[in-house]
Amino acid sequence: MLSTLRNALKVKDIRRKLWFTFLMLIVVRLGSQLPVPGVDRSFFADWFAQQTSDAFNFFDAFTGGSFERMSIFALNISPYITSSIIIQLLTIAIPKLEEMQKDGEDGRKKITAITRYVTIGLAVVESLAMAIGFGRQGLIPAMNSDNMFVVVGAATLVVLTLTAGSAILMWIGERITEHGVGNGISIVLTINILSRIPADIASLYDTFMKGKTIAKSMLAGVIILAVILATVVLVILLNDAQRRIPVQYAKKMQGRKMVGGQSTHIPLKINTAGVIPVIFASSILSMPNMIASFAGYKGGTGIGATLLGMCSQQNWCDPDNPIYSVGLIVYIAMIMFFAYFYTSITFNPIEVADNMKKQGGFIPGIRPGKPTQEYLEKLLNYIIFIGAIGLTIVAVIPIFFNGVFGAYVSFGGTSIIIIVGVILDTLKQIESQLVVRNYKGFLSN
Repeated sequence: MLSTLRNALKVKDIRRKLWFTFLMLIVVRLGSQLPVPGVDRSFFADWFAQQTSDAFNFFDAFTGGSFERMSIFALNISPYITSSIIIQLLTIAIPKLEEMQKDGEDGRKKITAITRYVTIGLAVVESLAMAIGFGRQGLIPAMNSDNMFVVVGAATLVVLTLTAGSAILMWIGERITEHGVGNGISIVLTINILSRIPADIASLYDTFMKGKTIAKSMLAGVIILAVILATVVLVILLNDAQRRIPVQYAKKMQGRKMVGGQSTHIPLKINTAGVIPVIFASSILSMPNMIASFAGYKGGTGIGATLLGMCSQQNWCDPDNPIYSVGLIVYIAMIMFFAYFYTSITFNPIEVADNMKKQGGFIPGIRPGKPTQEYLEKLLNYIIFIGAIGLTIVAVIPIFFNGVFGAYVSFGGTSIIIIVGVILDTLKQIESQLVVRNYKGFLSN
């Protein structure tokens, strides 16, 4: 791998892309330290430390700590991710968007522009909610003034700063995609998650190794390392595993020549939906606790407190309070549902079967048309189920160790899936550029 890296750095174009990406990521991390003007960061840090649910911890992990520090990148690229998911879902409900998606490069540019506008709109709404929700509580001291112009001006400054920060990160992600190594938004998200790992490792050390005998510390370290490696290996298998469906194209006469007859395949990934089901399920379940926190709910007893406890991942798998683990069952069910739902909007067996029939293609042993469609649907349901089970295992492993042993870390299953997936995709892109230049790639033996 080191020799491959040296070869990559010898290529001027690739070297330029790597350096550009590196410099952009430095800008991202520096921006994560710059405070929002007019904000009392100590107030928000104290408020954040008092939160018992993981609603905001989940969000803070994705922002690389920017949210807790209330920096100019506090919203990070979350509005962009949410906007992209919304637009993808709307392509099913709105025929005009579906036409754009199929309209080649021009259509994709229009969808990208719409995604940007929705991102800015979401950033304004989120920053406005934060300014109103926390402003008079102490986040924005100037909002406690009796002068209405001062109050409006202070809130507007915070909203504009947070919105601008989200827009800048969106721009940086697009520039990395265009001028860097690709996967710009994903790389920004990954570097944010990676920035939290040292603190998580220190937390694991304090919980299981500090103050213990050498033998117990080494045993704890080996177990922690084994669990992390096993999870990473499972994610790699989920990311790369695929079912290849053979497709044969019939020969036909074109002029005086016989053309066609070639064999190919349709690659169906085992984890067709990626990390989307986990993000959807986690976001929906964290929403009640997030709303309760904004509303100033301090907790208590009764059915309401129990339901909120069920929505918090920190309470799951707790032997002393098994009732809260009902939330884990709901979480698993939601992952399964969204795995099927998201795949259904990204892979259409009817459309694939029709295209194959029009082009003279068929699956060996399966008649073209409806039989092919039914075969693809049956196979796809089986593949989705296997992928969803694997995805659930990866997501539940950190939750189990947190509930039973108190091993809380921010790089849970969702983070590991994102990190491994983005790294593998980026290495494959660099490898493809090296192969073109007759170099051995990162992923070659």
